[in-house]
Amino acid sequence: MSVSAGTSAPRPAVTLTIAGSEATGGAGAQADLKTFQELGTYGITALTCIVAFDPKDNWNHRFTPVDAQVIADQLEAIQTCYAGSLDTVKIGMLGSPATIKTVSSALKSQQWKNVVLDPVLICKGQEPGHALDTDQALKAEVLPLATFVTPNHFESESLSGMAINDLEDLKEAARLIHKASGAVVLAKGGVRLEGPDALDVYYDGETLEVLSAPKVGEVAVSGAGCSLAAAITAELAKGAAPLEAARTAKTFVTEGIKARVSSNAPFDALWQGFAG
Repeated sequence: MSVSAGTSAPRPAVTLTIAGSEATGGAGAQADLKTFQELGTYGITALTCIVAFDPKDNWNHRFTPVDAQVIADQLEAIQTCYAGSLDTVKIGMLGSPATIKTVSSALKSQQWKNVVLDPVLICKGQEPGHALDTDQALKAEVLPLATFVTPNHFESESLSGMAINDLEDLKEAARLIHKASGAVVLAKGGVRLEGPDALDVYYDGETLEVLSAPKVGEVAVSGAGCSLAAAITAELAKGAAPLEAARTAKTFVTEGIKARVSSNAPFDALWQGFAG
């Protein structure tokens, strides 16, 4: 449908994802952009790496970083283009200390209302020492900039420094991550905690709430974590309060998992367009 030049329409909130490309479309920047679109924001992306699963090697990751200068160029273009209207960003897969330094520098160059960090700490296929350096750089340089952080079970253990075996552990981990970062926390138990429900813990320093939904199977679905953080990002950009954004995102992801897309890969992918 064409729109005449004189027609005005409500300006959508602008949401940026700084993330990797996942070639099969289930996760990463692809999942983020689909989520932004479904939730009514104008999605843009700066790519940090290319991840391609290897079907000849048990579908492990093939990880290719984007040159740091190319990342800086993308962010310069984006931040200049949307100066004054871009105040909400989601951080996904960064993948190397050089990328983290570049992204951190760009983030510090302007004021942000919402910095949502999905703290991707490990990418299968990375050399272990490099992965550890990346984890440490992320905690030192990006975590302090976050206003909202969405760690999964493994990431919650890493960021909190404790083992998480049950809901009470997850609550304590959320408290510790908030204390360390100052950010609102949604610590995801997902399918990894025993019981019939997928449990996530929200904590903002005052309010602690357990978000619960019946599990849809016992296996994690590709793109669930990315889409949850992206949905929170979109809702915050539209003006939702953090707890409201977390609740909406939980519902969005649960429905997307129910409508999952299967393929020749040994995992299913969340479908953001379930309501379309």
